[in-house]
Amino acid sequence: MMKVTLITGGNTGLGFETARRLKELGHKVYISSRDESKGKLAAESLGIDYVVLDVTDDGSVANAVEAISQIEGRLDVLINNAGIPGPYAKPEEITSDMMLQVYNTNVFGIVRVTNHFLPLLKKSEEPAIVNVSSGLGSFGQVLNPEKIESKVNALAYSSSKAAVGMLTVQYAKALPDIRINAIDPGPTKTGEKFSNGMQTLQEGTDAVVKMATIDKNGPTGTFTNRDGIIPW
Repeated sequence: MMKVTLITGGNTGLGFETARRLKELGHKVYISSRDESKGKLAAESLGIDYVVLDVTDDGSVANAVEAISQIEGRLDVLINNAGIPGPYAKPEEITSDMMLQVYNTNVFGIVRVTNHFLPLLKKSEEPAIVNVSSGLGSFGQVLNPEKIESKVNALAYSSSKAAVGMLTVQYAKALPDIRINAIDPGPTKTGEKFSNGMQTLQEGTDAVVKMATIDKNGPTGTFTNRDGIIPW
């Protein structure tokens, strides 16, 4: 049976490349984006489906659930890929409003989308959720002077991705019938707002594609990059 997969924030960069690769692997792929015109163009260029979905808006997410429910009746793979870097400011300049904006997409967005799509995921025989996190959200990476992540001080973004790690673990513990994992793409040039990267999009999507294609015996509650397990 063809797996039905939804990728949030899928019109550029990592999301777009993930969609391309999963379509090649036989998935029926839906991408979403906040900008409907860009999202539809991206979907058309890949020959996949598009659904309007703003992860910061409960009503928008609920409408996307209804749309996919009517066509597919289930969702097999949810890839929580939508994310924003937030302001480029020193930690002492970050305000609570700046933090709220970043968390609304990167953290609360995952909660909104996961919560609304759970009924459809539970109708799948092999449901999986992949949360796209970052090495900047890994305490082990940012505290290791040998890692590039230790050279970056991004208060809002890093703390939001650390929260994604705990969301992943708590959801995995609470929902043992769903494979739920976090991945770190690594420093990848993806989209207009994430331009500082060394990896290709192929390399950056290796971990997410791997976790999007596991079966019901696959791992859950893990944090990996393309080379394997990384520290929380």
